[in-house]
Order: sequence, then C-alpha cells, then structure tokens
Amino acid sequence: MIIRRAVVVAALFAGILTGAPATAAPEPCTAPVPSDTKPGYLVADPDCGLDGTPFTALPGARTHTGIRDGAAYRIEVPRRWNGRLVVYAHGYRGTGTTVYVSDPELRQHYVDRGFAWAASSYATNGYDVAQGVSDTYALVGLFREVTGKRPGKVYITGASMGGHVTGVAIERHPRTFAGAMPMCGVLGDVELFDYFLDANVTAAALAGVPIEFPLRPDAGYPARFAAQVGRIRTALTGTAAGATWSDVVERRSGGERPGFPAAFAYWNAATQGGLPFLFSLYPGLSGGTAGMAEGNLTDNRRTLYRSTDGWRLTPEEKRLNAEVLRVGRTATIGVPRIAGRPSIPVLSLHGIGDLFVPFSMEQEYAREAAANGRSRLFVSRAVRDVTHCGFTQAELRRGFDDLVTWVERGHRPAGDAILDRRAVAAASFGCRFTEGVRPAYANLPCP
Repeated sequence: MIIRRAVVVAALFAGILTGAPATAAPEPCTAPVPSDTKPGYLVADPDCGLDGTPFTALPGARTHTGIRDGAAYRIEVPRRWNGRLVVYAHGYRGTGTTVYVSDPELRQHYVDRGFAWAASSYATNGYDVAQGVSDTYALVGLFREVTGKRPGKVYITGASMGGHVTGVAIERHPRTFAGAMPMCGVLGDVELFDYFLDANVTAAALAGVPIEFPLRPDAGYPARFAAQVGRIRTALTGTAAGATWSDVVERRSGGERPGFPAAFAYWNAATQGGLPFLFSLYPGLSGGTAGMAEGNLTDNRRTLYRSTDGWRLTPEEKRLNAEVLRVGRTATIGVPRIAGRPSIPVLSLHGIGDLFVPFSMEQEYAREAAANGRSRLFVSRAVRDVTHCGFTQAELRRGFDDLVTWVERGHRPAGDAILDRRAVAAASFGCRFTEGVRPAYANLPCP
C-alpha cells in the first residue's frame, strides 16, 4: 500500500498565521509504477491526470490519494462532511496495461452538498467487471482506514461498464450500500454482447453477405471481415434493405422512439478501428472481453427479429429470421450477471439514442426487477441524447438529489414508463428529464 498525499484547503488559515504562502506548488507528476498484483500492468500517479494536470482538493475539502493492491484511488472529504460517502465506478477503458483513477462527473456537486467521494482505477482494464466490483467495494473499507471516519450511508454510482459494476455490487453487498445511480449503464449484462451480435448478423442477412462467427479468428480474419463489411455497407446504403436494418436495430435497442433516425445516422457514421462503429463491436473482434470468459458470451438461437410491431411476422421478417446466422452461448463464467434484485433504491439515467450501450439495457433490468417483485426500487429516466453518457450536469445533479431524497426521506421520485411500448414511442418520450436540447433533437421539440 502507498498513501501519497493529503491536501487540506483549510491549511490556508495556517498559512495566514505563520506568514507562509497560502498555497504550495503541487508536487510534480511521477511516472507510472509497476503493479504489485497484476504482472505487466502499470499504475498511473493518482495525484495527476493523464494530461499532467495535478489533482488538488476543491475549496473546503481534503483529498487522500494512493495505490492499494494494484489500484490507484482518490478520496475527497468536505470540511463540513455530512457523514455520507459516494463511491464511483468508472467505465470501460480499453485493453491497455496502464490503469488510472479519475474524478466522478459530479465531484463538485458532491463536495458542495457535503458528500465525501472515493474512486478507484481498478487493478485491470478490459471488460473486467469482477475486478471493478472488488476494487469499488474495497473503497468503503479504505475510506475508513485512510480518513478515520465511518460513513453513515454509502451511495454507489457508475457510468457505462461502471453501471454494470454498480448493478452487480449492490446485489453482492446488499448491506453496504444505501442507494445506487447507474448512468448509461450495462444493466442488461451479457445482453449487451447479444445486441452487438444482433446488429451484425441481421445486417449481413439483409445484405445477403455470408459472415463468420469469430470464436477463434485466424490472423487473416480482420481483413476478411473488413471486406465483408464493405459489401454489407454497399448493399444497405440507401436501399430498402438498409431501411429494414435500421428498423430491426431500433427494436433490438429499445423499441420505436423519438429521434432514432438521427441516432442511427450518428452511430452508423462513427468509426472504430477502421470499421463502421456497429461492425467494430462484432463479438470476438473488439477484444473487450479478452481473457474474461472462456468461450462465446453471445446467443441468438431463440431471438425473434422484428422490423415492425404488428401481431404477425411479415414475409420479410420470416425470411430474415430463417436466413440470419444463429449463434449459441458456450461461456458459463467470466462476465458477472445482474439478477435484477435490488434491495435498495436505484435511480438510473440513459440516453434514448445511445447505440453503444443501448436503451434496451434499462428495459432488461426493469423486466427482471418486475419479475422479482422489485419494481418499486427501480426508477429509470430517459434523456434525449444520441451520444454515450452525454448527460448534462443539470440532469446528473437532479438525478442524484432525487436519489438522496428517496433514500433519506422515503420519497420515491418520478421516472419514465420504459416498458410501455406506446409511451416509449410517443412524441414526448424523453422530454421530462432532459435539460436542454441536443442538436440531434432540435427538429423534435417537446410538446
């Protein structure tokens, strides 16, 4: 364990008394150090950002930083602490071998409201949810050890993969946390990878281009798949088949909803690793679960693909379901599952145009919570945004404050009816909790 520094803004007064300068120059950043738990990993200096910006305490607060068990951490405690702690779980950071800690989006708001917060780098990168849960949970004990304070209530929040971490953590440690706020979270766990599979195999079937399932791709596979994607894109661009694919992706990502054409255009134009974004996530290609699961995580053997919402399949839908590549799940361990059994209040935010971690993740969790008789403990709020985790400070602050009121006073806040297909498709969906108008929704004013 290495505890690096504690910065006390209140020391300003000591400077006045002694005649010393009110603030001291920050110590220079240090190079990443080898992990003492994960061979081959480096741990970045927790007192600096990746751009070299020093991490210093906000006015009226004290910070603690260090490295514990291969993970860097940051802790910040307001001078007027309210006895509450927020632990923050970060999102996916690729498969590099340097881990680093960063601040939560609501850092200033937490301190202004008297909340302490703590964050971890995790000891690994990749889609390692289990490590994220372990290191985020460890922050609670670390906070007590480092600060000498025992929080009366602990909240947990996380973005993207950090939402997956949050969902698992509150089920594994039900007595530790008082409230949870996942944001743009993977609350559907491995259903996310099924969605990536769905987008690709339906595109290929509609384009009439055979594709492989890359369980164990050979060295020539990336170039081969890129060529296949090129033929798929040509067949789907500006065609009836392309319009059908958009309709299928819309239903697999959350159902008919306002602004989907703009969202689909946004994500279809994005690229990653030289491929159009949705194709870059074809299971087994991006490497995001490399080393985390033995075998295949995805399964579409019983998936019914729809491009319409009618009672019966259209002839085109029947043909698609007959021709699409079917894949069976073989992995039994690796990515932790979320059962949808919260024992504490959970308030979640999600962009309805997010096609990286789609809105359907919220619906999956809501269905599981309902099946477990836990609907009263889950509130979901839809935000009109096409990016991934593109929330405004106002949206995040409102969500957190309403969660705190729910936990502390028992007042369950309002949310959106995300399992009501007609409500989701309504022109007003996403308006209630969206603060400001994003460009993609400029032509879709709220009623």
